[in-house]
Amino acid sequence: MEPKLVLALFLLISATAASEYIRPSTRKNLDFSRPSKSSSHPQQVHISLAGDKHMRVSWVTDDKSAASMVEYGTSPGRYSNIALGESTWYSYLFYSSGKIHHTVIGPLEDNAVYYYRCGGGGPEYKLKTPPAQFPVTFAVAGDLGQTGWTQSTLDHIDQCKYDVHLLPGDLSYADYMQHLWDTFGELVEPLASARPWMVTQGNHERESIPFLKDGFEPYNSRWKMPFEESGSSSNLYYSFEVSGAHIIMLGSYTGYDEYSNQYNWLEADLAKVDRNKTPWLLVLFHVPWYNSNEAHQNEGDRMMEAMEPLLYAASVDIVLAGHVHAYERTERVNNGKLDPCGAVHITIGDGGNREGLAHKYKNPQPAWSVFREASFGHGELKLANSTHAFWSWHRNDDDEPVRSDQVWITSLVNSECVAEKKHGLRKILMGP
Repeated sequence: MEPKLVLALFLLISATAASEYIRPSTRKNLDFSRPSKSSSHPQQVHISLAGDKHMRVSWVTDDKSAASMVEYGTSPGRYSNIALGESTWYSYLFYSSGKIHHTVIGPLEDNAVYYYRCGGGGPEYKLKTPPAQFPVTFAVAGDLGQTGWTQSTLDHIDQCKYDVHLLPGDLSYADYMQHLWDTFGELVEPLASARPWMVTQGNHERESIPFLKDGFEPYNSRWKMPFEESGSSSNLYYSFEVSGAHIIMLGSYTGYDEYSNQYNWLEADLAKVDRNKTPWLLVLFHVPWYNSNEAHQNEGDRMMEAMEPLLYAASVDIVLAGHVHAYERTERVNNGKLDPCGAVHITIGDGGNREGLAHKYKNPQPAWSVFREASFGHGELKLANSTHAFWSWHRNDDDEPVRSDQVWITSLVNSECVAEKKHGLRKILMGP
């Protein structure tokens, strides 16, 4: 090739690359050197929804005799209510956890601020309950970890006005190193103690050891979700309702075929959904079913084969997943094809994990894939009313919040889809 032609091609490629977004590199894990505190001092405080008008407060103390008590009220320093809860702990090889407390408080007023403290002492925390009606906003970020990019993601989420945080799996990236669960709890406490965090498990929560440890023991001990309140027998799958939305959290790493407990529970839960009361129907799990990234290809196929017919028959509006360390949004899709009565699938596994981003995508881009990019960030879902929601994805972009993708989504509740599939849904849910 002629030197002049080579130079021209080089300049053209350079100019094209310069005009594209340059993805940042991974950042180091955070340092968690902290001054020592008294053994009864509450640590790793976080809250979660626990049934109608109730909130679960969870925290850890080094003192095994500390009380699982929460004092709370609507004015700073004035606690008109006291609730007592339960506690647990676990050992893992050479590690022994602190005392893990779970206390349910309520009934609480909607869209109200409460002040509380844990164990009868320590610092005062402040929480806000979600509104009873629209609008309601969810912050969404999966695959968080504990890196500088995680901190950047959390800082950006802290800047937005949201009511509930949704996390589709892979929280601490402890991966058998149990002290990393403690540092993760410290990292997220400023946000997780103020707004409810609703989470489901990912592959990094398994932590099973053959013949020694069953999977998910640290996760289940520390992050108790409202599974009992929603009729589930496992903390790995559950549902809850908030402000006109019925939200289902499923487990990618527990049984999901038609003979499984999770499948049977999902059938029963969908049968209870009242779209007049909760016009929005959302589902979260870890492994995406629609993924055009080269990472984790086909890992969700078996779960999709088993459960997508249920979600389609129930007219699920939006499915949120993680696992792939990148962002992708689809059109409404079902059974691998565009379908106006299918769900919008969003992969948001770009919270800041230590493993870095999944840069390679398959080409050509599938017809159902609308937007995809390998960058760290978070999503925001605002349910404006019973028919319209606004979704936006915010790329961290070297610490500057940037709205890189956005779309208005119309609920299926007022479309012909729900009416058309009502008979099919009843047949599926009432089948053998």
